[in-house]
Amino acid sequence: MSELLEFLRTHEEAFPSLYSDFRFQKKTNPDGYDANAFAWLRALSAAAKAGLIPAQNTTHDRFSIRTGEELARALTTQEHGRPLALGAVIKDAVAKRELIPLRTFLDAKTSIYATSWVPSPWQVIQWGLRQLGAGGGDLSEDKLVAGNFVVVANVEAAAKAVLDEASKIATSNTSRIFSRELFQQAFGPALGLPSKSENDMSILLTHLARDRSALSYSTQNGIIKFAPVSTPPTPITETDANIASVRTLIASLNAQIPHLETQISNFTQTAKEAIFSQQPLMAKSALRSKKLATSKLEQRIATLSQLEEVYDKIEQASDQVEIVRVMEASGQALKELNKQTGGVEKVQDVMEGLREEMLDVDEVGKVIGEAGVEDVDEGEVEGELEEMERVEREKRDAVERVERERKQEAERVESEKREAEEAERTRQKLAELDGIGIGNAPTGFVDEKAAEPVT
Repeated sequence: MSELLEFLRTHEEAFPSLYSDFRFQKKTNPDGYDANAFAWLRALSAAAKAGLIPAQNTTHDRFSIRTGEELARALTTQEHGRPLALGAVIKDAVAKRELIPLRTFLDAKTSIYATSWVPSPWQVIQWGLRQLGAGGGDLSEDKLVAGNFVVVANVEAAAKAVLDEASKIATSNTSRIFSRELFQQAFGPALGLPSKSENDMSILLTHLARDRSALSYSTQNGIIKFAPVSTPPTPITETDANIASVRTLIASLNAQIPHLETQISNFTQTAKEAIFSQQPLMAKSALRSKKLATSKLEQRIATLSQLEEVYDKIEQASDQVEIVRVMEASGQALKELNKQTGGVEKVQDVMEGLREEMLDVDEVGKVIGEAGVEDVDEGEVEGELEEMERVEREKRDAVERVERERKQEAERVESEKREAEEAERTRQKLAELDGIGIGNAPTGFVDEKAAEPVT
């Protein structure tokens, strides 16, 4: 089984049903038809991204699918045969703009998201008839026409990954400028693709420039310039091309230095081994190669240092240009605002008029306040106040008097209660003494003692 078929079988649960002729379900079971068509498109898109769709050369396109007899043969299995409804799936995907013919995509002047770009059903039918041979084919037979189609979902996912990465690394005016080579080096890891074909690069850059308005791209010199956030892209200038050249050369030198260092290390090791094995000629050759590599490394490092210094000055100058531009725009804005205020004299007149109006308001308020105040006899006010205070004092004295009498009455009742209790205790003691025969106090004496008040 081919790698493509193994991939589809592994990643698509409905793999067997995709090979049936489900075209009739478009009328009898639309949901079933849509599910199968979606599964086919999802499987082919994933296979294209994995680089498994048959290609004309060794480099596989990741953002487009080449249809035709070669693809049909690659999808044929001994168990299920050829896919019987794939042609209809491709045609419907084109009608829905999920697949777009490659040349149409690259040559279009307007965005694929523009309403005016959407092909009419009749245009789709005409395209299908042309692919079949000017309408002479048997429409009852599903045919997988030959063509190259952009997979919109794959391109959109790649564009999102690029823009996310650009927001991290393309933060200054100069760092937003790339050559095609530098673009592939910078964004290859973010895309997760080991290699990108020329078709893929053209498709991705066209989408980012035309459909996303995220960058400017020159097909003549291959220069790419990202636009700042919320800012439309600007045309690429000769200065941009020079900056891209410097950045590309710096990246190239940075990649060469580790390679030369590895060579020097290998030559040194080879020389040591040759000396150990008593092979002086081989040792000399290794040392000679080491000297050449060391000289080349020193040259590369010196050139890199110079280029980095130049690039640093370019960045500084670019920032200064931006600062001057912002200051100039700010000055123009202030000028327009000052013009709207009418100058210092107009502002002074406005403030003077405002002060006068505020004084008028204060005067009016004062007059209104005076009109609402009547003459009051202060003697009557004092007399009424004293009368109110006298009544309040009498109420307070009456309450205090009642409280005092209540307390005195309570104290008197409590005193009488204690006296009665003391007399009772005395009588009980005397009775106890009589009971045990201690003392024969005369009855009169006892009565007198009982009658004595308790102090």
